[in-house]
Amino acid sequence: MQDSAIRLACHHCGQLHVKPQLHERQRASCVRCGTVLLQKGRFNVNAWLALSVAALWVFLIANMMPVATLSSTGMSRSATFLQAIQVTWGQGFPLVASMCLMVGFVVPLLQLSLLTWVLSFLYKKKYPPGMRTFSRLIWLCKPWSMIPVFMLGVLVAVVKLAGMASLEPEAGLWAFAVLTFLLTFLNKLNSRKIWQLAQEQGVANDLPANRQAGQYVLDCEVCSQVTMSHQTTGRCNRCNASVHYRKPKHKSRTLALLAAAIVFYVPANLYPVMFIDALLGSSEHTILGGVLQLWQLGSWDLALIVFVASIVIPISKIVIMLVLYFNDKSGSHAIQQQHTRLYQIVEYIAQWSMLDVFVVILLAALANFGNLMSVMPGHGATAFGLVVVFTMLSAQSFDIREGWDCVDDGVEQDDFEPAETAPTFQ
Repeated sequence: MQDSAIRLACHHCGQLHVKPQLHERQRASCVRCGTVLLQKGRFNVNAWLALSVAALWVFLIANMMPVATLSSTGMSRSATFLQAIQVTWGQGFPLVASMCLMVGFVVPLLQLSLLTWVLSFLYKKKYPPGMRTFSRLIWLCKPWSMIPVFMLGVLVAVVKLAGMASLEPEAGLWAFAVLTFLLTFLNKLNSRKIWQLAQEQGVANDLPANRQAGQYVLDCEVCSQVTMSHQTTGRCNRCNASVHYRKPKHKSRTLALLAAAIVFYVPANLYPVMFIDALLGSSEHTILGGVLQLWQLGSWDLALIVFVASIVIPISKIVIMLVLYFNDKSGSHAIQQQHTRLYQIVEYIAQWSMLDVFVVILLAALANFGNLMSVMPGHGATAFGLVVVFTMLSAQSFDIREGWDCVDDGVEQDDFEPAETAPTFQ
């Protein structure tokens, strides 16, 4: 094998591969842990740009138009998502409002704007100005863009409000439904896929990784470029992102963030997430109380979804991260492969726990009829939002590759194996 070649590293086990040439609807998987390294779908730059532009316009419509109108005793109340944020802030919960504003508006808007900018230049087969910086921002934005979670929160809020007063869906609700559909496709377009499209358009290239340049493999999570270095940290040669052989002090950061999540999980479940004041009396609702209310309203399917999103998922994330933290050096290939699958599950389900927080701010904005009826967030909503943030940060801080360093499976991480290729329908 030549000393310098185009190589690809697995982000979950560190295994190096010779980068394969894929045909349409093929994907390459890691020969060691099975993680999908590279795939080539049917969408080209034109299709991705069309989706991105459409999603950006629908996003603006969804946030300008009311989500729903609630009517009671001759009064009506409608609200957009941004108005719900404003109401929550005015009720004395700026942290809840800020978290929802970031993950439901600022981050998705930034992500869609950056995608549209980059793809518009790639469509013209030109190198996008700011490509390196913007691809890093797209990589940072992806896990924190929670429009699909918000859409599910709207559905839960609609069911709850339907039992309080007359509710009429508005244009904003349908726009968010369309936006959720579009973003489901766009979520496949991560920063690494963007660099792959740039290569297909002939405006960027992989840089060969010279084995003689150093003993450490620095794998870039942003663009998948592999750099060989004598140092354990550095900068990606292609996109200038910070790269590490292994994330420095990742265990201490992971444990600290996980401990914070556990601390806030207790008040998140003990304190009410919202208060309801009405003519017939006042009531307070915890997370579990909200699940029971949906069940009593006959919406057992939504009750199950909220139970999974707000109770099962947070506990599962915490338990899985604790298992990975204390059992990261098992020495067994089969066990480490199971740990990798568990880590991938945490990455996938991380954001869905934000569901209850979105429900609370929508109820607070729509069910606001002064002395007749009002809904206010509770301190449980603030604590629960922080649980979501800290569990996501703990997973992002953890380096699953370190567990593979202790696996004696006869495959060294500086062995350059061809990646396994298989058909894909994505």
